[in-house]
Amino acid sequence: MTSPTPAPPRLRPYQQEAVRRVVTHFRGSDDPAVVVLPTGSGKSLVIAELARLARGRVLVLAHVRELVEQNHAKYQAYGLSADIFSAGLGRKEASRQVVFGSVQSVVRGLGRFASPADGQGAFTLLVIDECHRVSPAEDASYRRVIEALRRANPRLKVLGLTATPYRLGQGFIYHRHHHGMVRGDESCFFRDCVFEQPLRLMVKQGYLAEPRRIDAAVERYDFSALFSTSGPGSSGLFREEELNRVAAGNRATPGIIAEVVERAADRQGVMLFAASVAHAEEILGYLPAGEAALVTGETPAAERERLIAAFKARELKYLVNVAVLTTGFDAPHVDLIAILRPTESVSLYQQIVGRGLRLSPGKRDCLILDYAGNPWDLYAPEVGSPKPASDSEPVQVECPACGHANLFWGKRDGELVIEHFGRRCQGLVEDDPQPGGAASDAENRGAASGAGKKRQCDFRFRFKVCGDCGAENDIAARRCHGCQTLLVDADDKLKAALRLRDARVLRVAGMQLEATVNGRGLPRLKVTYHDEEGVTLAEWFALETPAQRGAFAAAFLRDHLRAPGVPFRPATPEEVVAERRRLRHPDFVVGRKVGRHWQVREKLFDYVGRYRRAEAAE
Repeated sequence: MTSPTPAPPRLRPYQQEAVRRVVTHFRGSDDPAVVVLPTGSGKSLVIAELARLARGRVLVLAHVRELVEQNHAKYQAYGLSADIFSAGLGRKEASRQVVFGSVQSVVRGLGRFASPADGQGAFTLLVIDECHRVSPAEDASYRRVIEALRRANPRLKVLGLTATPYRLGQGFIYHRHHHGMVRGDESCFFRDCVFEQPLRLMVKQGYLAEPRRIDAAVERYDFSALFSTSGPGSSGLFREEELNRVAAGNRATPGIIAEVVERAADRQGVMLFAASVAHAEEILGYLPAGEAALVTGETPAAERERLIAAFKARELKYLVNVAVLTTGFDAPHVDLIAILRPTESVSLYQQIVGRGLRLSPGKRDCLILDYAGNPWDLYAPEVGSPKPASDSEPVQVECPACGHANLFWGKRDGELVIEHFGRRCQGLVEDDPQPGGAASDAENRGAASGAGKKRQCDFRFRFKVCGDCGAENDIAARRCHGCQTLLVDADDKLKAALRLRDARVLRVAGMQLEATVNGRGLPRLKVTYHDEEGVTLAEWFALETPAQRGAFAAAFLRDHLRAPGVPFRPATPEEVVAERRRLRHPDFVVGRKVGRHWQVREKLFDYVGRYRRAEAAE
């Protein structure tokens, strides 16, 4: 007598919608796509359903064996069979229609996937779990697998799933979002986010436990000195010796652990994230004996599995770890997360918090105790680009051209956005290509799943103007996108000005605004730029007539506004002076002598080059 086939798992409504969006997208496009689902939302079930529906061969990749095993188990729950290709799991099978593999093992055995045996056929769908790990570098492991499969099947569909669709130093990993906005660069490997389920909605609908961040009352660690090293050109990652210098032996640690233990009195499972191995060992010493264990990257596999099993069985209440249990770890009873280390990125922070969001009997919420002053918001939509300053926050800026509500890093003064760091509108608008136009293939393939042809809005909040054709270009562009002329380098402008006898180059340390009158008693705005030695250059503006105000907006406000695009239409010099907080000064000003007077001819903003910028003056 044969056993009955088990009923397939029931998908939640959002999981069904995610599957539908993926199918619709790939019916009309070969562009790589992304599905964003919070930790604990059931990505494995979405993967299993897509693999079940696929007509061709499917390869599902993950970076750790726990995820390979978990995804494989969900597929088997349908009563279906699939292969596993993972050295860590002791299996190297690749003959069935569906294969679950670790990227490390697959990239070492690419021959079996790039040139399938007779009768097997090429892979038609590649699914990548935790796809934010796909590096932009073309020689990285995931990219090597993708290119090998594409050689066998140029129309390979590539789907990524992640809870955190951004990479440190890169920003968003996809170009377009299904809500009609641009998120990542045009160069992003993944083209479209076809579905996203927000964390706040998951909690509201009762699918995830509520994360409750507590402002701990005891002393914290001060990792602020480390953040300054995470600037342009650096990896953004903290070295363990630096973390250890701050955390290990810190006088705050005993008090911090005492508070964790006190708050954990009525909690089921506690995970503590330490800054270094030495720090973790110190933490372990302050936890109740016999109730705590430590797992690091050096813990032997068998010992690690034993300790994790004891924690999941609730034989241990506290589990301390150092950067090893952020993905592929599932212990639903965890209801207190203590973060005792700085997190380099919002992605890592959300992965840590995600360990406590799964539902479990008797679990009402998950306490998040952050003792490292991490700046990340649990719910706020992320900008996706590196944070330019520690006091920056996500701000909305409406595009004057298309009305799209952009999300940029910026600063507020009350409700007013006084600064933002956005360059170009993120909105998608209907494409209207001219006959024989130069729209790219990527643009003409359209936006996400089933949408018409769309392109990114052309409005630029900050730009540099081409001297030949007048086109507005990104401030980092080297060549004009309009006429392809090589744009004049800022350093070349400064070098040329410094060679002139009748030119004055100011390394601007500050800018003063003054409402005054000219020789005929008419109101004027005087703007004075000064360098570190007090040398100055000045310019004057009239704002009496609409034409003068329009000229002032074009010649001054356009470049000086800290929040370009946010309406500001001053009618008098006094209004400009009163709102000086909304203005920025240039990095360099070039003046030329005309008769007995100096005249401002060139102002350089957003300067990045060989010359030193001035120290800001108060």
